[in-house]
Amino acid sequence: MFLRNSWYVAAFDHEVGQAPFARTLLGEPIVLFRGSDGTAAALADSCCHRALPLSMGTVVGDNLRCGYHGLAFAADGACVSVPGQSTVPPGASVRSYPVTERYGWIWAWMGDPALADPALLPDWHWLESPDWEMVEGNGGKPLPMGCNYELISDNLFDLTHLSYVHATSIGTDAIVDFPCKTERLERSVRMSRLVIDRPAAPFYQWCGRFEGNVDRWLITTIDMPCFLVNHAGCVDTGSGVDMQGGRRDGGVELKVLNALTPETATTTHYFYGHTRNFRLGEEEVTEKFRTNFTQVFLEDKAILEAQQAMMSADPDAPRIDINADGPGLQVRRLLRELIAAERRDPASIAAE
Repeated sequence: MFLRNSWYVAAFDHEVGQAPFARTLLGEPIVLFRGSDGTAAALADSCCHRALPLSMGTVVGDNLRCGYHGLAFAADGACVSVPGQSTVPPGASVRSYPVTERYGWIWAWMGDPALADPALLPDWHWLESPDWEMVEGNGGKPLPMGCNYELISDNLFDLTHLSYVHATSIGTDAIVDFPCKTERLERSVRMSRLVIDRPAAPFYQWCGRFEGNVDRWLITTIDMPCFLVNHAGCVDTGSGVDMQGGRRDGGVELKVLNALTPETATTTHYFYGHTRNFRLGEEEVTEKFRTNFTQVFLEDKAILEAQQAMMSADPDAPRIDINADGPGLQVRRLLRELIAAERRDPASIAAE
């Protein structure tokens, strides 16, 4: 169901302070907190004594103290003190998860701690580049999604839904008239589509102030297991756009960075951020990204949660696939292969 040897976004960095913070990742309750120097830590959210959630305790210095009998746990999960006795019982510890911080998020490694390497984080430098302006998704909190994370991935790879679900913002009827190209790499899948000489979608028309038709590119890439980049933009038609989508004067270019962190089999913490490299510093445009894209994501949320409800109610109902499902099916196939390889040899995934 889940690829364990991977980083997953656990929280926005500002969500976690010195008070314990509970969140379930991949079906595992964890507690995040910061020590006296601000360093983040993540532990299993269950005391090894009588199983009270440690998130109901308090942080004292660099340790997390259980709220039931006062056992204190260090960032590595070891119990360092038990009130009323001079020694700590052998084996008194809870699981500790490796954590790292980047791009304004706290990431947790959910598999073998020995394989955790910050170099395995996705390269999303746009979130920190001065050449791009970033807007946090959903006001700096994960968007709770009542659906399996793979349904969100399907949605992000199936751009034909833009014509129907997002017709008043980023969708146009023209999208379905142009084929997509799907490329499968070792640990990623890339889908690209070029829409030539068509009117701009309403949101792009407002951003780019286009006077005529545009050439539009839509590229979605996933790095396994669940890190997706939507790279989109448009320029005046005939400007010589290619599928690399490089910046062009007068054009509109943006990237949406999507990190899908499974909570359970049917719920997901959806972390995302928007970046753009045009009309930088214009608060009117930034506010448009905050409001319009929030509406776009809420439109998807309604569709995906209704979809999950029907699937949960009748999981054995027959389903069909259509051509637009091709990229998403490639993603699912690759993910299944990686999960199967991890179960055979947990070290194989990190070594690839």
